[in-house]
Amino acid sequence: MTSSGIPVPAALVLAARDLSRPAILWHAIWPAIVALAVWAGIAAAVWRPLGDRLLAVLPGWSWLDWAGPWLVNAGLVFAFAPLVYVTAVLLVATVSLPRMMNLVAIGQYPDVSRQSSAAAALWGSLANTLAAGAIFVAGWLVTLPLLLVPGALLVLPPFWAAWFNQRTFRFDAVAEHATAGERRRLVARDRSRYWLAGIACALAAHVPILNLLVPAYTALVFVHLGLGGLRALRREEGIAL
Repeated sequence: MTSSGIPVPAALVLAARDLSRPAILWHAIWPAIVALAVWAGIAAAVWRPLGDRLLAVLPGWSWLDWAGPWLVNAGLVFAFAPLVYVTAVLLVATVSLPRMMNLVAIGQYPDVSRQSSAAAALWGSLANTLAAGAIFVAGWLVTLPLLLVPGALLVLPPFWAAWFNQRTFRFDAVAEHATAGERRRLVARDRSRYWLAGIACALAAHVPILNLLVPAYTALVFVHLGLGGLRALRREEGIAL
């Protein structure tokens, strides 16, 4: 079955337009600031002792005398990066997204009825984001040594972020509106669109300053993809919106 929902480029534009609204922009900014502040504080407390331990277990190769500290510090940066991102996404998914989604749904998808309660959507979103976040962080850390392979830095971080984006927000965006069966049908038919949106937003996360808005921006992109796709699905199936 082919999708007749909103194309990914259109969803990207609509989400950018939504971010220009002050009520939405605030909910887009504060999760990233809080996540960054929390992990910056933790990093400041553990960076030195953790770095010393990592240096102590490095092989005694001569070139590591000068490269070791650089590698350890770079490794710690890459280790903390996914923790900041997952925390920001968790705050967006459970706190900001319901408010942003409500504004978007009322204004642009008032005909798409809600088939779940806010409480069920919240707990479902929390469980989904925690599960996806655990896989994302574990996969990132396991493949961290591969970043030393030439070219891997251009592939692995965007891949993991794209997977996490689509795995998290394809559920959260329609958690209050779709039934479990509708969510499964949407994922089955729109998987490629979700991956494309996940990749686009993952690449945007590498733009300095703008990356603070990426978790919320990604959520908004998936709201448009999800609710637009749900509207099309119900029309195709002859279900009253």
